[in-house]
Amino acid sequence: MPGWLKALLIVAIVVVVLVVGVVGAGVFYVMRHKDAWWAAGKEVAEEGKNFGNTTDNQGCVDEGLSRYKKEPGLASILSNTIFTRTCLESSKPTPGFCDEVPRQTEFMKTVEWRKKQCRQAGLQSDNNCQNLFTPVQQFCEDKSSRSRSNAAP
Repeated sequence: MPGWLKALLIVAIVVVVLVVGVVGAGVFYVMRHKDAWWAAGKEVAEEGKNFGNTTDNQGCVDEGLSRYKKEPGLASILSNTIFTRTCLESSKPTPGFCDEVPRQTEFMKTVEWRKKQCRQAGLQSDNNCQNLFTPVQQFCEDKSSRSRSNAAP
């Protein structure tokens, strides 16, 4: 067996062992922390629901943005997405709230709409900001779907 082939096999084996090790460590980490993450998610969802009972749709978005501004970052995006979605579900309607919200499948409109929302919130330079508006689009699409199915004969 030529030397270059032996070296290539050794490199391939090392890469496979490293990949298996990283995947194994990731699985171990997730398994070890999943219960705490689940509990935190349930707590945030309950906070969102309770807050939604006291406000309207726009109040939910404003509170989600306020929470994110106090503690920006990926973990905050995740918790604020849960908060905003559960808040919207239990909040009072805001007239015209969904009028200009594009469907998630309208990609170009979605990008422009989210950028506009981030500018209005003063977060135009935050790369995570656009993700804060995913629950708004989901809520408006679900609301629209429910309205259409209720109107069907």
